[in-house]
Amino acid sequence: MRAPDVTRALWRKSTRSNGAGGNCVEVANLDATVGVRDSKAPNAGHLAFTPQEWSAFLTEVKSGRFAEGTN
Repeated sequence: MRAPDVTRALWRKSTRSNGAGGNCVEVANLDATVGVRDSKAPNAGHLAFTPQEWSAFLTEVKSGRFAEGTN
């Protein structure tokens, strides 16, 4: 699989990010994948997920599956 070109990607940070240096990720639509990277180290690379994988992950997050103290 060819790595997506991220030079013109529009990375966006969660609206829940408070800008106080917390743990944040940025997300961008990259060709046929969704890219996720650390907002504090944007040049360190990114993870790539299919849109279906990303959608499934967001569904689980919204359900509370990964909430602190639930595992």
